[in-house]
Amino acid sequence: MEIRQLHYVVQIAMEKNFSRAAEKLHIAQPSLSQQLSKLEKEIGVMLFRRTTNSVELTHAGSVFVQKAEGILDAVEQLKQEMDDLVHMRKGRLVVGSLPITGAHVLPLVLPVFQSRYPEIEIVLVEETSANLEQLTASGQTDLSLLSLPLIDPSLSCVPLTEEEILLALPPQHSLASSQQGNSSAEGIAVTSLADEPFIVLKKGQGFRQITHDLCAKAGFEPRIVFETSNIETVQSLVAAGMGIAFVPAMVARAKWSDFAPVYKKLSHSPSRTLVIASRQGRYLSKAAEAFIQTMKETIDLYPNL
Repeated sequence: MEIRQLHYVVQIAMEKNFSRAAEKLHIAQPSLSQQLSKLEKEIGVMLFRRTTNSVELTHAGSVFVQKAEGILDAVEQLKQEMDDLVHMRKGRLVVGSLPITGAHVLPLVLPVFQSRYPEIEIVLVEETSANLEQLTASGQTDLSLLSLPLIDPSLSCVPLTEEEILLALPPQHSLASSQQGNSSAEGIAVTSLADEPFIVLKKGQGFRQITHDLCAKAGFEPRIVFETSNIETVQSLVAAGMGIAFVPAMVARAKWSDFAPVYKKLSHSPSRTLVIASRQGRYLSKAAEAFIQTMKETIDLYPNL
């Protein structure tokens, strides 16, 4: 049994297709099939059921893939530890980020990090909260920028900052021209928004859950009229008068368009906690530790992100 064969099996399981797996692995499909047959013969069990259009894991295959992923992750961590011992300042770091955070925080952090550690390669992965948690837990990202609460119990995190949540309103909305919401002391009560149409991010994105949680705490379920995967689209629809939305303060502060909503403060100043997450027990490379430190230092310089 060889390490490359473990890679092959995991990739086939992921793609559920020999052709796509071979393409991702950069080998010929006959060679991939040959290596799988060789492995199955060696261990004495069939790992996949072949069908006309796809392949499916057998029970033994599921067990094998789970163990193989653990072995491959351990090998990768060993490589990182050895690389740290040899190079200290070199390496490769896969960083996951929510689209909102990536657009507004990373442009501040990455130039600082690159100037300090020019030989460390950063690979960025933008995904939804749910997908990022899965990627981080499986070791496919070294670190991920997320917001609390984290659902996956295998993740640990370092708090970065508290970010206020604001209310985005159409310019023609009655609340937009009122004095209410211009300060925290006069913030708009979420309970007063029960009959309003809401524009939200799609399921799996953390800020959608924040919207539901704020409304639930106020005793109602939001009446959702539009869903989108893009926070800029949320704001454009609000500006067009299609509904209201809760948005992170960093988005409200960014000069993104002349066609923008009116932003108001909410009573009790609700906030979300931004964190940088990694898998519990996973070896953090020197590059990862350096990135976390740079992230904390940079965010401290911009308390009003």
